[in-house]
Amino acid sequence: MKKYSCETHIGQALDLFVAEQEDFPIMEKINEEENLSTTCEYCEALAIYIVSSK
Repeated sequence: MKKYSCETHIGQALDLFVAEQEDFPIMEKINEEENLSTTCEYCEALAIYIVSSK
């Protein structure tokens, strides 16, 4: 499971991940090459972080 998030919604993405997966997430910053068209799952801003499982 992966969630894409902007700076504004990273807290919400982390909270929802823990609630759904009942596990600690890994938060990684998206590099510029991957960030060309990836948007936040909670708004239309460009995603800066990927929240995923181990």
